[in-house]
Amino acid sequence: MSTEPPETTEDTEPGTPGAGGTEAGEGVVPVSESGDGDGGTASETTTAEGDSAAQLSEAEAELAAQRLERERIERRKAEKQAPVESGAKLSGTAADLLAAVRAVESGAKPPATVFREPEPPRRPAPEPARRPQPAAPPGAPTAPASETVESVRQVLTEGGAPEALAAQVAEAFGEGAADQLRADPWQLLRVGGVRPEQADGFARALLGAECGPDDERRGRAVTVWLLEQAALAGHTALEMPALTAALGRHAVPDADTAVQNTLAEGEALAFQDALDEPGAPAVRDEEAEEDEERPVRVLVGLERYALAEESLADGLGRLINSAPKQDGSAEEWERAAAGAGSATDLIRAVATHGLVLHTGGEASRAEPAELLRGAHALGLRAWAATHVPLGRERFSALLSGPGSPAEPGSVPGAATVAGLLSGAEGPGRDADGAFDLDLLVVLDAPQLDVETAALLTESLPDGARLVLAGDPGVLWSAGPGRVFADLLAARICPQIASRRPDPGPLGELVSGIGIGELNQVEAPGKEVVIVPVRDAGEAVHRTVQLVADSVPRAIGIPAEQTQVITPGHGGAAGTRALNAALKERLNPGPGRFGGFDPGDRVAYSPAPGRTVPGQVVKADAEGLHLSCAGEAVVVPKERVEQSVRHGWAVTAHQAAGARWPAVVVVLPGDAAQALNRPWVYTAFSRADRHLSVVHGVDQALSRAVTEIPAKPRTTRLPVLLGPLVPSVD
Repeated sequence: MSTEPPETTEDTEPGTPGAGGTEAGEGVVPVSESGDGDGGTASETTTAEGDSAAQLSEAEAELAAQRLERERIERRKAEKQAPVESGAKLSGTAADLLAAVRAVESGAKPPATVFREPEPPRRPAPEPARRPQPAAPPGAPTAPASETVESVRQVLTEGGAPEALAAQVAEAFGEGAADQLRADPWQLLRVGGVRPEQADGFARALLGAECGPDDERRGRAVTVWLLEQAALAGHTALEMPALTAALGRHAVPDADTAVQNTLAEGEALAFQDALDEPGAPAVRDEEAEEDEERPVRVLVGLERYALAEESLADGLGRLINSAPKQDGSAEEWERAAAGAGSATDLIRAVATHGLVLHTGGEASRAEPAELLRGAHALGLRAWAATHVPLGRERFSALLSGPGSPAEPGSVPGAATVAGLLSGAEGPGRDADGAFDLDLLVVLDAPQLDVETAALLTESLPDGARLVLAGDPGVLWSAGPGRVFADLLAARICPQIASRRPDPGPLGELVSGIGIGELNQVEAPGKEVVIVPVRDAGEAVHRTVQLVADSVPRAIGIPAEQTQVITPGHGGAAGTRALNAALKERLNPGPGRFGGFDPGDRVAYSPAPGRTVPGQVVKADAEGLHLSCAGEAVVVPKERVEQSVRHGWAVTAHQAAGARWPAVVVVLPGDAAQALNRPWVYTAFSRADRHLSVVHGVDQALSRAVTEIPAKPRTTRLPVLLGPLVPSVD
């Protein structure tokens, strides 16, 4: 690979002085495994569901539909008669459980004597309840009453909190928000971006001498806040010792009591999961198991994620155990597989299984495309779903590429996951409220968080086939969970690994990173270029030069097809600084509407954890008009600041699921701590034809690839999937 830019030209634009940096949140654990801040700084790029708008926008329709679907799942869970074997909500017995946990942790009692009752077995596949047809999305949520906002503003002012939080507090608490906040000032922690020390100051101003660190209200609020911070970092629950230790670091004097009170109030749930010791047999003798002392772990989590993981496990069990519909004979499937080339194994697995996992890089997407075409030829209703619109367009082109039928409707379709769930894209739903399809292939599966995965799975009809496909080397989801990785580890269904490597020097480089090797590759066409820099200011300068001049001249890729990726939003070489410099060079203007001008590239976040690239078209009284993947989007003016940012430079999490002809990865010196193998793999693999690496981290890049894997996430899904593991005879 080359160590110089493809073509060096003098650029008189000054660089941005100062040291580069990454943006990281603080909480129980680092904000996200990528270090790019997307997991823990969602307020930078997303907006809450309750934001008001004069009209029903695409994002609000999506969120409304997802709320309806989530309510349906909750009703279905409430109707179940069998208890959950590995944990349940604690109320009056919370103190007894906590005492038992402490006895186990201290060694005073063995687990077998504390948790005497065996966990009831999980149903392998419950008879699926008939799904009610979802109602049409309701109108846009109305803004909180001006009287409510004003009363909240008065309380905030009295407590010394910023008045700008008034609308958010009113939306979070609804009518009577001021009274609730006055009665429990620590509830201010429910507003995004507020930290415990800020809530403490607010409480002291309102309560005076009554305020103290041992206040029960404070203990509960900080406990919930820590669980929310853990979710931003990707965890669906926290182990009890980690939670109590974090409470101690935030000056909660009696962490056990704080957790007990939180559980008793129903603000969190506790679970005790039995663990298998290393080397334990896969199949246990039930009689011997009664007398055996098995280790356990106690987890605490928020109800929404517990519900999602339970629903996901149940939905996957239903798909695995329900026989595929009579939608094609074995001979027809075999004929489809025989002529499918590298997709043969995938088609054969899908023919006889309700759930299949498919792994591979960008080139491997040809195999799910062949599967969809084969299924469509058998008369199946087959669809694919991608993480972002750019991925949808690329896969649609693959579906309708050379050799595919040209007639409209003669090939299966592709949608985004969000569009599929909201009903804005895809086949729609049948009379029972399930997706009107027989086969769903979800690409970019590592980007699925537990809530989205649960919604997808619960929406599939009985007997449908689900294929989760993706590259296991990329970053995990921005939301909580590690669904694809947990499923791969659980081995509950066929796993088909593609043998199609990504071609060329870029493919060789990325493949090496995937196995922990940062190799020098031959790049005769300047497919890979290393641009060394000394500091953040030079990094910004060289990045602008590459995007605006060097790459277009030497490689022939225009600036609008080049994407910059950097580890964080903050710092002198983060997305903010890079976007400011790139805007000044590529689309200068006064920022007439909230800092934006027509022609600006933007990253639009219609919902938490989801980023859509777009371009500013115009601005008027309705809001900011964007073009996102060819679709017109209007962002109301009150949502622009929270949900739209300039998009010439993005983080790796924001770039996941999309690819561009050229990518410039910027690694300023102080980004070393944010780097790990999945981050590097994701950033480098976003390039189709050319990759420039603005390199200022010395040996930290090589060390990240060879020594630093993904940061672990705590989830309950592996335990919940345990009953689905095939028995060994």
